[in-house]
Amino acid sequence: MRAAGLYRQLRSVQGDQGPTLRLDGREVINFSSNNYLGLANHPALAAAAKSAIDRYGCGSGASRLISGNMTLHEELEAKLARFKNTEAALVFNSGFQANIGLLATLAGEGDAILSDALNHASIIDGCRLSKAKTSVYAHCDLDSLETALRQAAAARRRLIVTETIFSMDGDEAPLGEIVELAEKYDAMVMVDEAHGTGVFGANGAGVVAKLGLASRVAIQMGTLGKALGGFGAYVAGSRGLCDLLINRCRSFIFTTSLPPAVMAMALAAIELVQSEPQRRAALQRNCQRLKQGLRGLGFELGESESPILPLIVGDAARCMVLSAALLERGVFAQGIRPPTVPVGTSRLRITSMATHSNDQIHRALNVFEEVKRQWLPTTTS
Repeated sequence: MRAAGLYRQLRSVQGDQGPTLRLDGREVINFSSNNYLGLANHPALAAAAKSAIDRYGCGSGASRLISGNMTLHEELEAKLARFKNTEAALVFNSGFQANIGLLATLAGEGDAILSDALNHASIIDGCRLSKAKTSVYAHCDLDSLETALRQAAAARRRLIVTETIFSMDGDEAPLGEIVELAEKYDAMVMVDEAHGTGVFGANGAGVVAKLGLASRVAIQMGTLGKALGGFGAYVAGSRGLCDLLINRCRSFIFTTSLPPAVMAMALAAIELVQSEPQRRAALQRNCQRLKQGLRGLGFELGESESPILPLIVGDAARCMVLSAALLERGVFAQGIRPPTVPVGTSRLRITSMATHSNDQIHRALNVFEEVKRQWLPTTTS
């Protein structure tokens, strides 16, 4: 792993998760966070968590089906259902647990899952656990998806699963067209809104809301730990879907439920997302400044339509050299390598935050320019 440039190590972050970090003892500008709206250290979330601990204690004590179903779980689920414009919602302990549990519950032998080639590892593992026949269609390729749907005509059920905003490329799935194909071939659609929740849509509910597709997308999964600044995940859809998951989904049934402080933070975060659209506007402005600046320097950024900017390097070892050179100069942009991304597509995954200042973006672009001259003299846009 070391020889191939694939060895990983944990970094030590001292302090809060803001636009700057105290990383391994040094202050650096942080372009490696999913804290898109800057809520992870917001006083309202901290106050909500402290109040919940005072009232409910620290832990939930058990799984939801034993004695761990607290009033805060139910309050949050009702709020999430309104937020996502669905009949019901169900809280999970993480996005990974939600995806593997969903897919293993909804599909089995005799069914067909049609999965985008760049879907998250949790979706890939969920497909494997389901024992359904899984067809991987080319990334965001509608012709490839339609071919797979035709080939799955004899399946008992057909389930299309896609991220709305892809976590490593930052591009947006053609969701409207995917829904039309699903309706044409009698398939369900499941979306992963992990990187869309809080960021897209008039009220921050995500890409499904932005496109007005809530009534046509059967299953919406999203997280509480990225733009919403806390931890955990949710599934939103019909009441029947949530009832099925409560009764059959192993990753929901067999785990201690989320603690009160986490629930209270999520409730506060949804309030902020809905009441402060200026945060999304600031995020969009910062993303455009950073994107235009990097492209102006000649960097290749792919087709990102989100705060996720993939600066493609290619070789894994070279990618990590570039990341280390940036870090040495005070800019933290994490290198991403296989197996997280395909071989030959190692990249810096650069993420904007609403709370980055103009000065921080300007200073970072100067560092990128300096490092590019030294390490990537042949890079072109």
